[in-house]
Amino acid sequence: MRAASVADYREAARRRLPKVLFDYIDGGSYGEATLAANVADLAALKLRQRVLRDVSKLSMSTEIFGQSLSMPVVLSPVGLAGMYARRGEVQAARAAKAAGVAFSLSTVGVCTIAEVAKAAAPPWFQLYMIRDRGFMAELLATAAAAACPVLLFTVDLPIPGARYRDTRNGMLAATAEARIGQALDGLAHPAWLWDVQQRGRPHTLGNVAGAAAELNNLGQFWGWIGRNFDPSVTWKDIDWVRERWAGPIVLKGVLDAQDACDARRCGVEGIVVSNHGGRQLDGVASGIAALPAVVDAVGGDLTVLMDGGVRSGLDVLKALAVGAKACLIGRAWAWALGARGEAGVAHMLAILRQELRMAMSLTGCTDVLDAGRDLLAP
Repeated sequence: MRAASVADYREAARRRLPKVLFDYIDGGSYGEATLAANVADLAALKLRQRVLRDVSKLSMSTEIFGQSLSMPVVLSPVGLAGMYARRGEVQAARAAKAAGVAFSLSTVGVCTIAEVAKAAAPPWFQLYMIRDRGFMAELLATAAAAACPVLLFTVDLPIPGARYRDTRNGMLAATAEARIGQALDGLAHPAWLWDVQQRGRPHTLGNVAGAAAELNNLGQFWGWIGRNFDPSVTWKDIDWVRERWAGPIVLKGVLDAQDACDARRCGVEGIVVSNHGGRQLDGVASGIAALPAVVDAVGGDLTVLMDGGVRSGLDVLKALAVGAKACLIGRAWAWALGARGEAGVAHMLAILRQELRMAMSLTGCTDVLDAGRDLLAP
């Protein structure tokens, strides 16, 4: 069956990937209420259908932090993407470049900054702060030397959220029983086993290989995060990052309008309204629900982006109407990558583009730069 939607790619990824990997990207924290709200709140937001408007010419292009995008979409950083397809971050970055959108590389991606930059284009680089600040300074210098255009500083993960799926499927367990179960699950997915496990090596956290001991399984990876991510980071550390980064700094993980105002005072260029895809604190507001207050507080001074629950081009237009300048998408491209590699990501982006075009046409919006709250039904 040829995928017609992001939901189709989710199902295709579920079939192709070992359960431990599918659950890692698909799941959220605790009871996954916020994960569900991210999707449901976007679905509940209604667009105004308008008629007899000249929509023969539409413009979906925009500019974010000096980078021209063919549509207001950025591939969000996804950890361990190189375990979903062979050298997965490279494949996704190639698809993003071909589609004219930006790609963000996670600190805990499998592929390095250099590998992605050489194969596709310098990515936006997503920073997790770990305790070793000397290594962090080296990592920022590496990203700057590779001409990464934007630094995405993720600020909503001082400690990992409680993700029940990862506990139930043995990802967080270091027992022999859990490892055997994961090995058998891998054997039950031969296409993935050949593509990734056999042909996709090395399976390391490429960007932090100098700071991390060899990580042989997913449980060790998650344990390393718990030991090395720095929970002492505060607003003062923005100054530390700024001293080592000359380009745009975008704080990812802001939900509260007061935090957005604090971000403005720190002199960053942008924020991403995000709850980490429902993977951190469960029971908080969805991204689209938190967006209006943040836009009203700082939208005239900072570039405000949004992620969480974006599953279609209609969702992109809804977020623009509320005030976001662009949307970051994570699970959508991870599912497509896991299902069909680079070709899947390219096709998924084509689906989003067509859906956005249709939504613009039927709401009478001829330019994404003009999208505003008048596109929404009362």
